Amino acid sequence: MSGDAVQHVSEQWWLATLGRTVVWARLRVREAGTAEVFDSDGNTLVYDSEDTARSMLMDAEFVSFDGLDEADALQRGFSLEELSPPSGDGEDALRARMVHKLGGRA
Repeated sequence: MSGDAVQHVSEQWWLATLGRTVVWARLRVREAGTAEVFDSDGNTLVYDSEDTARSMLMDAEFVSFDGLDEADALQRGFSLEELSPPSGDGEDALRARMVHKLGGRA
């Protein structure tokens, strides 16, 4: 419960696709300028800055969900209309939604 007590100034969702599977990561920037990434394994990784966290995500072939347009999404095998970032009450509930299998029709 205390994990959400730290104030953050922004939250961004990132995704990677592996075939018909979407893997999510949540990037939060804290008031102090540090950043944390909550990954699909339920780990929270802390970085010295938002730039460092973004670089780590891009190195792992993640893209910013907010930066995707429909053409980018279709190239990855889904429509923006069929996908939205996961939500859940707490990180335990969220962890169960961080990997999403896309439907069979494309």
